[in-house]
Amino acid sequence: MVTSGMRVLKRRKSNADYFYLQHSFRTGRIVKTKEKYLGKRIPVDIPVLMERLRDECNREGLFVLFEKIRTGFQREWKRYPKGMQEKIKRQLAVDFTYNTNAIEGSTISWEETRGIVEDRVSPQRPLGDVKETEAHVRVFLAMIEEPQVLDKGLILGWHKELFRETKADLAGKFREYLVRVGRYRAPDWQDVDHLMKELVLFFNQSTRMNPVELAARVHYRFEKIHPFGDGNGRVGRLLMNFILWCTGYPILIIEYKKRSSYYRALGKDEDHFFQYFSRRYLRAYRRFL
Repeated sequence: MVTSGMRVLKRRKSNADYFYLQHSFRTGRIVKTKEKYLGKRIPVDIPVLMERLRDECNREGLFVLFEKIRTGFQREWKRYPKGMQEKIKRQLAVDFTYNTNAIEGSTISWEETRGIVEDRVSPQRPLGDVKETEAHVRVFLAMIEEPQVLDKGLILGWHKELFRETKADLAGKFREYLVRVGRYRAPDWQDVDHLMKELVLFFNQSTRMNPVELAARVHYRFEKIHPFGDGNGRVGRLLMNFILWCTGYPILIIEYKKRSSYYRALGKDEDHFFQYFSRRYLRAYRRFL
């Protein structure tokens, strides 16, 4: 929980007045204070400066909470014996695979997904849905169990594995045509390869960005590029959880039943999506706060 208060302070030194903008904010049980020097007069754009300082402090407060989640998760994870960790990974595979595929129209239920993962039983459903469920489980488990480098090859490899048995004509290939997602027109296909290189570069150069923020921003940018003819949502959600898991944070599952708010957030700008992502992440792991 982040709460805050802001005020303008006047301090007199050497017969002159100096003004400061002070912002106090609480993050959990910790109260922090930040100040910004304004000068000998209060600037006319003080509302803008107040908003900037508030945003800066809110972000700092969020990052403290994110780090508490990571610490709490790692402490909890290390208490589990190896066998229990493997069981939890399979449970994550079930939950994540069911929800991410359901968002994209899969007919496979949660119970049927569990049967595929745990019992290797194929339900009486369209073969394509079954194959894509099996493939997603393989990709996800490999993603969280094997060290991997995030690059263009990894993203294309995920896509190829997800769809090689169901959509062989587009599996592992960037699109070579224009696409629309609702009212949104994705970038020209001739720009996709360059945009994906920029996305990977953004990831590699953002080493000082908090991983939760990085996961949200990379996911948002990936979905806006929409590099594939199909499967962008599934690959994009793998991508954000790859970033979280590989930096020691628990993954975030976008639930099928809450997909409307997810789509609305993707329809706004990047900062709004990060705010949405942050709220959902904090709610999902409030037990660690």
